[in-house]
Amino acid sequence: MSEHELWPAPYRGASAVSATVTIPGSKSVTNRALILAAQASGPSILRKPLVSRDSELMSDGLRALGIHISSDEDNLGERSWKVTPSALRGPARIDVGNAGTVMRFLPPLAALAHGDITFDGDSRAYERPIGPVIKALEELGIEIEHEGRYSLPMVVKATGKVPGGELTIDASKSSQFLSALLLVAPSMTSGIRVHHKGDAPPSMPHIDMTVQMLRDFGATVHVDKSSEIWTVEPGVLRAQDLTIEPDLSNASPFLSIAMVCGGTITIADWPKKTTQPGDQLREIFSAMGAHVEFTAAGLSLTGGESIHGIDIDLHDVGELTPSIAALAALADSPSSLRGIGHLRLHETDRLAALTREINGLGGNVVEEESALHITPAPLHGGVFHTYEDHRLATAGAVIGLATPDVQVENIATTRKTLPDFPGLWNSLVI
Repeated sequence: MSEHELWPAPYRGASAVSATVTIPGSKSVTNRALILAAQASGPSILRKPLVSRDSELMSDGLRALGIHISSDEDNLGERSWKVTPSALRGPARIDVGNAGTVMRFLPPLAALAHGDITFDGDSRAYERPIGPVIKALEELGIEIEHEGRYSLPMVVKATGKVPGGELTIDASKSSQFLSALLLVAPSMTSGIRVHHKGDAPPSMPHIDMTVQMLRDFGATVHVDKSSEIWTVEPGVLRAQDLTIEPDLSNASPFLSIAMVCGGTITIADWPKKTTQPGDQLREIFSAMGAHVEFTAAGLSLTGGESIHGIDIDLHDVGELTPSIAALAALADSPSSLRGIGHLRLHETDRLAALTREINGLGGNVVEEESALHITPAPLHGGVFHTYEDHRLATAGAVIGLATPDVQVENIATTRKTLPDFPGLWNSLVI
């Protein structure tokens, strides 16, 4: 569907479901693996990678820098990518779209190339914060043309090496600022020692993911969380044969089906141990009235008699907020979602957007600077706008399960992290 079409969200009501869902690979793991594989000593194999707009933008950016990425499918139809490193080259032009991982992770890597590397993207990308990454690279001696904006568009004047060393950075607006530097640190001449100074970084599990994946590729990483210092030693990364975990954050709307309609949804291949923030859905949805357990088929969620409201700090798992907000609007008691002010700087201002759209359907959401207070109210049909934000689109779909005549604007934006959300959703609820 085009971005201008309205998608009629399927209404199901209290009609129980029973289904097993295979969620595509994690965007966060896929894009980190691509950056690390591009620096490795030999070809890496990434199995079951996410194929979506964000991962395609990342792989296209790497190809522009001279990295060879080929795709293959086995007899079972499972996709794999072979990433073959090479000397990074320029000049090059890189389109980051509106992908936070691409706009923040690729510039430090591009600084290892030779020549001018131009970064541009969607208009919303110009508004999203990237300044701390630019300032950090400048402190490391990299010249970047940005006309004093410290934002996109920009040109990295790459000279083939990044000296590395000690840095202080404020990652309070996005954990990706810190991850961007850590991921490329093994290829810096002196490695890197980064001290975070500021409010606690949001989504600390994503920083933990970065550290673990660096170690999986053979990097030496030291973490002093009490002093908020991360040190990565210079060294050669080892090629890996890596299977990408399913994207657990993308599982949230699908698990929500059973919470709204009743019945059981099982997510296949849910890892028993993971650094993905989405793993916290097990506890959050249990607190909201569902029964969650590991089974032979994966992680199974069975809906309760009703959805309970919740008072919770989502600072470390902010990406789960839209789905939780949609459920809170359908709950049997009020909810408060706190610690999420950083979501104003994501694909859109998610707090303002969720407030506007839920209230536009008759809801009762009160917005604060870093919180949403949601009191359930009778909802009615209408257009649910998405602001080119994939998680707004899936939140609209969840509300539509229990509210007739909801139309989601630009459902195609879900392609950012889900190749065919409408097809998968319809197969489960129609």
